[in-house]
Amino acid sequence: MTTEHHPTPAAPGLKRELKVADAAAFSVGLIGPVGVMALLGAGAAGILGRGATWAFVFALVAVSLVAYGFVKLSRHIAHTGSVYATVGLTLGARAGFIAGWALFFAYVTIGAGSGIEISLFVTQLLNDLGLDVAPDWIWITVVALAVVVLLGRREVHVITRSLLYAELIGAVLVTILNVVVLVRLGVGAAPAGRHLSWDFLALPSGTDVGLIAGAAVFGFLAFAGFEGAATLGEETSNPKRDIPKALKIAIVVVGAFYLLSIIAQSLGYGTSATGVKQFAGSAAPYGDLARTYVGTWLADLLTLAAVVSLFAIFLGTLSGAARVLFALSRDTGLARPVSKLSAQGSPVNALSVVAVVAVLIVIGERLSGAAVLDATYWALTVGTIALLVAYVLATVGAVRFLFFSGRAATPKWQIVIPVLALALVLYTIYKNAVGLEAPYSWFPYIVAAWLLIGLAITFRTGLVERVRAALTASTGTGQEAPPAAPGTAPVGGPDRPARDGAEDVVR
Repeated sequence: MTTEHHPTPAAPGLKRELKVADAAAFSVGLIGPVGVMALLGAGAAGILGRGATWAFVFALVAVSLVAYGFVKLSRHIAHTGSVYATVGLTLGARAGFIAGWALFFAYVTIGAGSGIEISLFVTQLLNDLGLDVAPDWIWITVVALAVVVLLGRREVHVITRSLLYAELIGAVLVTILNVVVLVRLGVGAAPAGRHLSWDFLALPSGTDVGLIAGAAVFGFLAFAGFEGAATLGEETSNPKRDIPKALKIAIVVVGAFYLLSIIAQSLGYGTSATGVKQFAGSAAPYGDLARTYVGTWLADLLTLAAVVSLFAIFLGTLSGAARVLFALSRDTGLARPVSKLSAQGSPVNALSVVAVVAVLIVIGERLSGAAVLDATYWALTVGTIALLVAYVLATVGAVRFLFFSGRAATPKWQIVIPVLALALVLYTIYKNAVGLEAPYSWFPYIVAAWLLIGLAITFRTGLVERVRAALTASTGTGQEAPPAAPGTAPVGGPDRPARDGAEDVVR
């Protein structure tokens, strides 16, 4: 006997109110390009010297290849869980949960690192303004976190607008600096006889692909969060049209900004051994270049812009983590209070849990005695490794769905794109997991331990079945129906069959 299933009314959930500009703003704000280039260019220079630009070129190519899978899948799958849903619907419920678990950890640790970095620039700004104070970095980070929690409880459009305006102001100031630096170099008015050249593409002797891949962790970190728009799959009016556009916009705009900035920074310091050493050792490239090429007033404005941008990253990453955690809690049925929404449609309880995890990370780093710069890099590196794991799973899922499921009319030759992306990401993980000195040699084990905890959770009785049922009950617009009880046949949406081709291949 055949039972006919009728679509059930969607439970009250996230508000569908965003447009493509909002989704793109969320990704750009989560990336935080202004705050990123306030520090990561110097990190890449420490490895590749005057050829630091190659770290960003490598990452831009790799991220563009990875984005292929995200863009293609977001035309079929719209869900606030981002890679949790895309992997769950392509590789199976267990793999999807682990991907979401990795993404959650990545967002929280990258957010914590950005929060710690805020204190670095706040202290610098205070000192530049003549205040001889050096507050402990943990207190500035905790204050910033409190503001993030307050703002993160607001409507999602308030968050996206805040991220957009924060980045726009800073990006304008940094672009002005970049243009001034390049113009003065071009007309021969730069200090110390510096001039325009192609030396920013010159690599130190003995540099190989492995060294570039090792430095590319800074480049990948620079783009971390480009997929953030996908977490708005249930809050965007037309997600299957707007999310792919938002992802493309974010990568193009941020990629152009990075290349302009790293070239200006590399040439601005100079490509001599002395210039490279100064660049690699700088904790404030914006301030250094602004004082040298423009004036102290711009240096102070750029330091403030870096603080604002880092706050935007803090807000964006923790907001993204809250949405991933909300989706995991809602679909698994675990910790149900975490999936509660506020009257404004914000996952407030999930955000509170995210804030607690971030505080624990910050406290742990402070107890280790780490200086502010070390604490920043440690958290950011751990988060990047976890993020790359999520990218690997998402890319494998894209390959399966696009080329082997029979559900997507994708030209077969395009399989080269995600396969190449997978190779680049796996190689980058390898180069940042093998042959490093402590504490960086510990970070892959921290991520592995987190993933093992997530794997253990998936063996809870009935969890995989609940996740599978919840994901396959998605409607064509991405709104999730309430999770089905174990053993209950899932309900298909108006343009999606009950089984969504998501065989649980990770058993």
